[in-house]
Amino acid sequence: MEMFRTQDWKTEKHVPVIEIVERKEDQVTVRVTVGKEIPHPNTTEHHIRWISLYFWPEGENYPFEIGKADFSAHGESTQGPNTSTVYTEPIAHFTFKTKKKGKLIAFSLCNIHGLWRNEEPLP
Repeated sequence: MEMFRTQDWKTEKHVPVIEIVERKEDQVTVRVTVGKEIPHPNTTEHHIRWISLYFWPEGENYPFEIGKADFSAHGESTQGPNTSTVYTEPIAHFTFKTKKKGKLIAFSLCNIHGLWRNEEPLP
């Protein structure tokens, strides 16, 4: 079994979807979403815990960690599971500077279905 699972994000709700929102001069803004086409449940019992983003520049030996977003509110409260009105949505924005091309790599963690991976080129 593979450590990181991958699949087409249009048919699988756990895959992190990478979208380049803006690239001007040397600044890049990226949006990473889990459940873009098929919504992820995001309940106390079944939720995305975090999303992380890396950039691997062409010609470099290693990727750079851009950032990580943790999602902590999943409907739980002192009254029990799914009794709160607060549920975080697994959507994160990252902004960084680079003049290089390369690839963006995103990871997400589902508390039930494990680690997921996706990548997109950064032209």
